[in-house]
Amino acid sequence: MKAAVLRAPDDVVLQDVATPSAGPGELILKVKAATVCGTDIRILRGRKTKGVRFPSVLGHEFAGEVVEVGAGVSQFSCGDPVSVNPVIPCRKCAYCKTGRENVCQNRQAIGYEFDGAYAEYLKVPALALESGNAVRIPQGMPYEAAALAEPLACCINGLRNVGVELGDVVVILGAGPIGLMHAALARRAGARLVIMSEPNEMRRQAALDRGVDIACDPTKEDLAQVIRGVTDGLGADVVILAIGVPALANEALKLVRKGGRVNLFAGFSAGDMATFDVNLVHYNEIIVTGASALRRQDYETALKLLAGGLIDANSLVTHRFELADAVEALKEAESGRALKVAIRND
Repeated sequence: MKAAVLRAPDDVVLQDVATPSAGPGELILKVKAATVCGTDIRILRGRKTKGVRFPSVLGHEFAGEVVEVGAGVSQFSCGDPVSVNPVIPCRKCAYCKTGRENVCQNRQAIGYEFDGAYAEYLKVPALALESGNAVRIPQGMPYEAAALAEPLACCINGLRNVGVELGDVVVILGAGPIGLMHAALARRAGARLVIMSEPNEMRRQAALDRGVDIACDPTKEDLAQVIRGVTDGLGADVVILAIGVPALANEALKLVRKGGRVNLFAGFSAGDMATFDVNLVHYNEIIVTGASALRRQDYETALKLLAGGLIDANSLVTHRFELADAVEALKEAESGRALKVAIRND
């Protein structure tokens, strides 16, 4: 089969690899759609290394059709449309036992420890089936929409951590697909105002088109002044950092009111450090949270939101490539010209 193989940092090529076959407890999917995550780009550029192997196949946002069922698997049949939560918890460690499986000490993931979806076929490991990570998607749901369940589920986890409440003013730094998902979720959680900060004009317009109230260009506008202008000078209730720029972490602290909440959602590159004004946190009693991966419940919630059209998946995917052009798809995703890039295998 064909697969986009990561051979080393900055070295990914489309090549022939062995087609997987299903062992006991496993599934083989024909990948129908895989979407490109910013984390994949960081892996490609050597800025994320945990769990990464060489050579390997990336791609952890995906959905496909079952084409082979291993011995002992009874819950799926050939032809079933399936998507898979790629983060597989051990279900035994201290964190899993206390409901924090997203930070499982022994978690493994498809696209990391297991080969991912930038390929014609993908093996779903027995561990993923045992833990209920594979989900049959509703008949007729587009595979691209199902592929977006993983990033949306990560946003659900971040939103839970930061605690968006009815009537909140929510500011999101970064209007990429993750920022847009956060905006949609914040609105559904009851935010009265959603403000986006984004230097890219195309992405600012995309935010406005999707119902964001204010979209600022931080290179030309004073974002803090804009926020104070609509909050009686107090600041936002919530700020979500949806772009991996460490310097913005401290800026986020300046945008919230006393008692406000900041979520450092975006992943940062290995070794990144930020200067942090601890007095802003101390005297303003700001709550700062992170966000790591997702829980299985988050994934199923995300899938239901997408299937029901409550989150518009179709408009998030702006660029589509065939598997033969997977390398070009990664370049396009990195360029900033797209929102979400999908690699299709029809």
